[in-house]
Amino acid sequence: MPHFRCFWYIAAESRALGQQPLRCNVLDEELVLWRAEDGRAIAMLDRCLHRCARLSSGRVEGGRLHCRYHGWGYDAAGQVVHIPAEGGCPAGGRKLESPPFETCEQDGYVYVRLARPANAARDVPPFAMPHWQTPGWGRVRLVNRFDADVADCIENYIDVPHTAFVHAKLFRVSQGERIAATVIRENGMVRVVYHGERGNLGFWRYFLNPGNAPVVHEDHFYQPNITSVRYHLANGYQFIITSQSVPSQGRQTLVYTDLSYRFGWFTALARPFVRRAGQQVIDQDIDILAEQGEVVARHGRHYRYSAPDRIHRCVDEIRDAIARGEDARCLPPQTFEIEFYV
Repeated sequence: MPHFRCFWYIAAESRALGQQPLRCNVLDEELVLWRAEDGRAIAMLDRCLHRCARLSSGRVEGGRLHCRYHGWGYDAAGQVVHIPAEGGCPAGGRKLESPPFETCEQDGYVYVRLARPANAARDVPPFAMPHWQTPGWGRVRLVNRFDADVADCIENYIDVPHTAFVHAKLFRVSQGERIAATVIRENGMVRVVYHGERGNLGFWRYFLNPGNAPVVHEDHFYQPNITSVRYHLANGYQFIITSQSVPSQGRQTLVYTDLSYRFGWFTALARPFVRRAGQQVIDQDIDILAEQGEVVARHGRHYRYSAPDRIHRCVDEIRDAIARGEDARCLPPQTFEIEFYV
């Protein structure tokens, strides 16, 4: 998927990248992350020029990344600057065949981009995580590995009907509640505005919405791999679930999820409860997506659609445009209404 290489992907949490190198996989590229002497995050192919050992198993000393096999040292530009077997100062201009990849840090994440877009107008900056360090808001950050491809992870995170079955009682229950939604696809994103939702929030309704008041609920997809689910309740409480699904290797996807919340005075106490419930929901999704992935691997991704699945087709249209090398923001805008029951 060469055209997907032009987007920014999370490679690690900033706090995880300390003095020693980290190994990560993005779009089937094996990378080593490390910090230069000036603190910059550096991303290079995880392969020493000398005998192909992994640089991620080495060490960082004096602003250099050293391979643990024969001690070859690299600077932040990928230049070989130290070879012990040659007395420390290497002869010739040996350098990594692929230069270091672009990196940036934002909202506590290290992002990497494997290629630049051919047209600068197609550049899409890293996604700004909602309410990062906003006073009055709490946050839980979760990282999970899924045995599923990115498309199926994205679909799962903005899919309402499955919550009444996979997350029964924990999140929703199947009770035949009619829900209508306005679906808008434009500018490389999908926005879904739900109408008619009230108290079907499973166990959490007792705390989040005890009066069974109408719930303002929107789901968003942002190209190429980001979903954000947002709830705004009548009592002023807000809860946002933002996930970045990073294609790792094969069918594996590493998902970074931020749970952002504002629960009034309870915000300061809610963190352990939000973390536990959030991880429970994700564990259930990991299980069902692994099962789905086994069947897809055998039979292919041949799906049939019901009314709410039109949302997922909009996402597929955007990702298909990217795969063709097009700017998905130029797709014709669409707006339509759907209804379904949960």
